[in-house]
Amino acid sequence: MKNIVVRFCGDSGDGMQLTGNMFAQLAAEMGHEISTLPDFPAEIRAPQGTLGGVSAFQVELGSEVYTSGDKADVVVAMNAAALKVCALGSHFNHPQAHFDEEFSLFHKHAVVIVDTDSLTDKDLEKAQYHTDNPFTELGLPESVQIVPVALTTLTKEALKESGMDNKSVLKCRNMFALGLIYWLFDEPMEKAIHLLEEKFKKKPALVAPNTKVMVDGYNYGQNLALNVNQIHLSPALSHGEGASSLGGDGRETFTSIAGNKATAWGLIAAAEKAGKKLFLGSYPITPATDILHELAARKDMNVMAVQAEDEIAGVCTAIGAAFAGDLACTSTSGPGLSLKSEAIGLAVMAELPLVVIDVQRGGPSTGLPTKTEQTDLLQALYGRNGECPAVVIAASSSANCFDFAYEACRIALENMTPVILLTDTYLANGTALWRIPKLAELPAITPQSVPEELKGHYNPALRDERGVRYWAYPGMEGYEHRNIGLERDATKGTISTNPENHEQMVLARKKKIEQIANSIPELNVINGKAQGTKDILLVGWGSTEGHLHAAANEIGCDLAHFNYICPLPKNTREVLSQYKRIIVCELNTGQFAAYLRAQFPELKIEQYNEIQGQPFAVERIVKFVQQN
Repeated sequence: MKNIVVRFCGDSGDGMQLTGNMFAQLAAEMGHEISTLPDFPAEIRAPQGTLGGVSAFQVELGSEVYTSGDKADVVVAMNAAALKVCALGSHFNHPQAHFDEEFSLFHKHAVVIVDTDSLTDKDLEKAQYHTDNPFTELGLPESVQIVPVALTTLTKEALKESGMDNKSVLKCRNMFALGLIYWLFDEPMEKAIHLLEEKFKKKPALVAPNTKVMVDGYNYGQNLALNVNQIHLSPALSHGEGASSLGGDGRETFTSIAGNKATAWGLIAAAEKAGKKLFLGSYPITPATDILHELAARKDMNVMAVQAEDEIAGVCTAIGAAFAGDLACTSTSGPGLSLKSEAIGLAVMAELPLVVIDVQRGGPSTGLPTKTEQTDLLQALYGRNGECPAVVIAASSSANCFDFAYEACRIALENMTPVILLTDTYLANGTALWRIPKLAELPAITPQSVPEELKGHYNPALRDERGVRYWAYPGMEGYEHRNIGLERDATKGTISTNPENHEQMVLARKKKIEQIANSIPELNVINGKAQGTKDILLVGWGSTEGHLHAAANEIGCDLAHFNYICPLPKNTREVLSQYKRIIVCELNTGQFAAYLRAQFPELKIEQYNEIQGQPFAVERIVKFVQQN
């Protein structure tokens, strides 16, 4: 097969995220492209065995992988509730619902591995079944290949001589399931064992029992010759083969990386390239906290990370670091972005470089902390008092979170402005195959500086030919100055309440953001592969790129995907005006569509929107375009 989708699902305590991550990482090491979707409940721990407590991890692997997959080809269901949620999809709470491939999370020809030990009467009652036969009750067609495996019993048998207590033994059954999946995909156990040893190197006592259970799971599939065909995927990449542009021995290094980690590493690389210390002032918030965790562990890279007492303090410490001459960043999610808004306005008024990372989640209020949306766009563009322009850019894959974190730093440092980088839960928690770049190949970053001739008579109102103010900071003799949160005089830098001066400064800050369009790439159109109409243009931004790319291939239309939102690429009007149908697809009620209509009122723009806390399904986009 070219591509395949695997879904692991069970209780929050069944280790589905660990199991899925290990499988995805091995797939990446074997040369497959991957895209993952960790999908866990918002509750800390729902009652065991209930529908609300199902946690899942989905991965698509193979070649030309654009998304984590619409529907699974292989499912591991650790209990009755997981089986029901996967079989019925969004209809799992409907009492009379039956399997319908349109809504189900797996195909009608899927392989479904089920732990038969978790189908007792008590388990079925917790999962709200009404009969003692879940497969019949769910209406699973004969084409679904059910593989019943007594995972719990087999795990207990494997570890009966281990001396472990029953609770610890049961925590290992996910490794039995993982070993069975390794057999199904004919993956090398030597690499799998090495990966497991790396995962548990800080808990060496867990290595031996988990290894034994995983190997037993592999052997179970091998020895019993289960009535399921093994799946073979040709590697998409040949690591280290052939010449490369990286210099040295020409070898390239790949890894599986999550979006939050990629974001953190992009900030570190930018600081190294710019010759600046990296400062992060943040407050923990789902799903952005991993950025703070990653940077707090990087003191070896001269990173300064402060966990502040709240969101406002986090951004204010970062503004202080920017005034002091550092690469200053703060990370948050939608609720935190709203709390930071006044302080971001201070950074706009003071014209200081600041990177604000917003990992979007379902809202408003607390909302759905573990689910994904693209609903912070208008807040990022306009959510501050007064005329308060800031740069807004968006990452579009877990891997390129690195690139756009790096780019956010470049724009901020070179243009003396706050830059808001939008990612989201899908990118932050998901993983993708990523080629680790070398520092030398990354674009140059030239932080704004202050000319020597201004020494002794510097003031913060002075600007270069682009309209960007010069950057002097404490410790630079002869460049002492004050920077304020009140309007400043356009020439002296002192406080001013003059009406004409205020208008002049508002327009100066606006023009400074607009000129950044000269230093960003033009909008690129991706051509769909299938033969179809070229009159249709799908439009998206941020994390939907993979789904829209796959949809464009199937429809045979073109795709224009935006990473740069404010300012827009200079050729945006030229590109959009070439198409009869412009369909903007986004995970909100139409925020980017409204923004484009405001910029280009002459264009007729259609919308396709979903707000379900989940990524797009490619098949639904295709269906909408073809039926409208």
